[in-house]
Amino acid sequence: MAKDAFLKIIRNEGIKSLWSGLPPTLVMAVPATVIYFTCYDQLTALLRSKLGENESRIPIVAGILARVGAVTVISPLELIRTKMQSKKFSYEELHQLVSKKVSEDGWISLWRGWAPTVLRDVPFSAMYWYNYEVLKKWLCAKSGLYEPTFMINFTSGALSGSFAAVVTLPFDVVKTQKQTQLWIYESRKSKFN
Repeated sequence: MAKDAFLKIIRNEGIKSLWSGLPPTLVMAVPATVIYFTCYDQLTALLRSKLGENESRIPIVAGILARVGAVTVISPLELIRTKMQSKKFSYEELHQLVSKKVSEDGWISLWRGWAPTVLRDVPFSAMYWYNYEVLKKWLCAKSGLYEPTFMINFTSGALSGSFAAVVTLPFDVVKTQKQTQLWIYESRKSKFN
């Protein structure tokens, strides 16, 4: 089924369309990662200094706050990326569409999909960091190590990320629907004006 989708997309739109939305994804990835991980590390250090090293809620709280900040900053770029992936637009058409949306509904309209994104990313982040830290400690204890090795970090991250992704995937579907509805509505609206 996925193979059929790939072939249909390549046949109808060309192989380059598989990377539609790549520029905003790249522009979005660097600041999102920097904001997220920097905030997580800083919040973790602050909370450990206040609550103690062994407080188990620290990864949850730090993960949640870091993710809310990153989502808020990156949300407009995510909206644009989703639009570019849903329909083939030139950069000029996309710029005109975004400009029109902002002039009609204000800048806040660029954060459409923020709530579903937070509903997806915040639980993911909380589950990921909590399970990552617990697994890392457990694997270190089982191995008789004080510091995690590359494989312990890798295994902890892979298992934590997989679990969190499975649990939060429905929220990603809702977020994408919410964001694409904005553009469908706008396309229909512009046809009648």
